[in-house]
Amino acid sequence: MGPSESKSSAVWRGFAVIWLALACLAVLVSGEWARRDTRDVAIRQASIASTLHASLLRSELERHRSLPTVLSQDADLFAALASPAGAAADRLNVKLEGLATETRAAAIYLLDSRGIAVSASNWREPTSFVGSDYRFRPYFRGALESGEASFFALGTVSGRPGLYLARRLSNAQGQALGVIVAKVEFDDLEAEWRRSGKPTYVTDSNGVVLLTTVPQWRFRAASPLANAQRRRLSETQTSGTASLADLPFMAGTSDLVRIDSDLAPDLYARASASIPDLGWTVHLLSPVGAQTTRAIFTARTLALLSVALLAGLSGILLRRRQRVQSREIEAQRARIELEQQIDSRTTELRDANSLLNREISERQRLEKSRQLLQDELIQANKLATLGQIAAGVAHEVNQPLAAIRMHADSAGLYLERADSESLGRSLTTISDLTVRIGTITDELRAFSRKTRSEAVAVEVTKALDGALLLAGPRLRERQIRLVRSPLSPDISVQAERYRLEQVLLNLIQNAAEALNGTTDPQITVTVATEDDKVIVRVADNGPGVSAEIRDRLFTPFTTDKPDGMGLGLIISRDILVGFGGDLRLDPTTSGATFSIVLPRAA
Repeated sequence: MGPSESKSSAVWRGFAVIWLALACLAVLVSGEWARRDTRDVAIRQASIASTLHASLLRSELERHRSLPTVLSQDADLFAALASPAGAAADRLNVKLEGLATETRAAAIYLLDSRGIAVSASNWREPTSFVGSDYRFRPYFRGALESGEASFFALGTVSGRPGLYLARRLSNAQGQALGVIVAKVEFDDLEAEWRRSGKPTYVTDSNGVVLLTTVPQWRFRAASPLANAQRRRLSETQTSGTASLADLPFMAGTSDLVRIDSDLAPDLYARASASIPDLGWTVHLLSPVGAQTTRAIFTARTLALLSVALLAGLSGILLRRRQRVQSREIEAQRARIELEQQIDSRTTELRDANSLLNREISERQRLEKSRQLLQDELIQANKLATLGQIAAGVAHEVNQPLAAIRMHADSAGLYLERADSESLGRSLTTISDLTVRIGTITDELRAFSRKTRSEAVAVEVTKALDGALLLAGPRLRERQIRLVRSPLSPDISVQAERYRLEQVLLNLIQNAAEALNGTTDPQITVTVATEDDKVIVRVADNGPGVSAEIRDRLFTPFTTDKPDGMGLGLIISRDILVGFGGDLRLDPTTSGATFSIVLPRAA
């Protein structure tokens, strides 16, 4: 191996080490950025959801809290206390039974001053409270002392958890005659929280879980309890026979917790909202592990592909430079050898040799110029191709990413409105869009073999619905009216659904941007069939395409938008041509009309 070859090998080894280090750095940085961004988003969403759940709990509490206060003024209660074994108590039983049904309270019952139940809404049931002694209950003592009290515990008879709301009954002299109690159960509220798919639990001032969407967590401690607290909770029968064990994760103050039991092992974003008047706190856990993994994988893949693209381009430039240097060294050696041969010849041949040297030098210069020009043309062609691919991918990825952000924002609004159905649709759309981005990055890796998706029968209705689903929020934001012609569901074309959606979305977005400043903006989408062709027209009532760029509209980097790249229509047309179709601008008197022409599927 000669000195030049050894030097060249060293250069390439250094080149490989540098780009490998850059690739590792890009993968690490992009992965960390994706991890932080995904977790920040999950924490914000969890905070919104916890606030919404807390609002639902407050609403449920406010609906029942006034019941004991209103009943404390009812004359039938005083009559029943005056005659516990008489007809007044029987009438009150029937009245409380109907009132519990109307208000959806678990139980309503009246205690005398000794804590004995005089009347109860469940007087017909085997588990009737009538005659039971509740003087040991904290809510009874609290109501007698303070006028009203609330207490969450398991029922001594039913064994079901609930919130007891108590109100003292007093005579005109202020003497306590008894206590009216309403028990509220939260099964419906917990079921509604459970439908959100996010674990939710409510703790009291001691950190004990009272309400939860995970039954195994009830009456567990969110933070370690002192022996005195455990003894007091046991004495008041707050948790029944529950052991008050700790939750299967460290609650602490962190926004992220990891659960390894009860639920599927995962990392969760934690958020909380307080209910000060009861000393309760609503906690919500939103799974973030899987989303973080997908985001890190996508970010690292894009970073690695970008570094690989730049490394390939740099390698081409480095190889070109080495070839030029090698030719220069070889030419220098040839000149030295030729001069030595000329010096050894006779004087008669010096003039001829000098002329020959000049001719050789000129030819070498011309050959060098020709080779350099050829190399530059080849390199320019490669750079143009790579530039078009890179710009196309950036343009193609930008739309789904913008749609993901839009639907994520919409999901936040749906959460605030408690619109779980719309939230589900937004999250499903985000999942579909991430799959589409994955398909785009796979195509970039397969650039060298230029693979393409196979054209199949695609219903125009589904493709158009998909495009309008992405563009709809933007049209509504700009108050653009969309007119869509009725379309038979059996009209299908030879295409690939997501690529056709991309073309439709590109045309609709271009039309929306063209309508800036237009009074009563409108976009019209029509579908027609001509022989074995299907024509989809997207028209707007904007200013139309300017005459300066009309003839160059389908050439690269031609646009009349100040921030446009001039590649969207080129990419769209290439997609349609790949399906055996075409994209054209139809002549119109006002606005602009683009027509998608595709072969009709059999």
